[in-house]
Amino acid sequence: MAGGRYLEDVVRRLKETGLKVTPQRLAVIRCLEGNSSHPSAEQIHRAVTRSFPTISLATVYNTLETLERIDAVRSMYLTGGRRHYDPETRPHHHAVCRRCQRIEDVFPETGGPVPVPATVRGRFAEVTPMVLYRGTCADCASFSSS
Repeated sequence: MAGGRYLEDVVRRLKETGLKVTPQRLAVIRCLEGNSSHPSAEQIHRAVTRSFPTISLATVYNTLETLERIDAVRSMYLTGGRRHYDPETRPHHHAVCRRCQRIEDVFPETGGPVPVPATVRGRFAEVTPMVLYRGTCADCASFSSS
């Protein structure tokens, strides 16, 4: 859902589910719109306090949980045990640089879904496969070879 209509789409979803469109929620949504850096709640809080100094970290966490419930953001643990948030909710994977911890979206080259093993399907419901690639990004690789 990331992209040019993210704000409008999320506001519509909030209203459709009977949730209020508060200034705090709008500030978090605006921070996520077009944001491909996969920020943590703390990073979002720091960014939002520049324009909304009274927002608390708890409000940011609550807003992110609400946005996840309405499928406007995906959360995942990718680096350092920290939860990251991604406004891109279309199925995709992630690549993480071992050195700088940059996270990038990776969209499958084939149209088919990643198969879920039968052992997982038998023990979990509503499984969403996500592949995590770890490596060294081009910037870090070129820096170390210089």
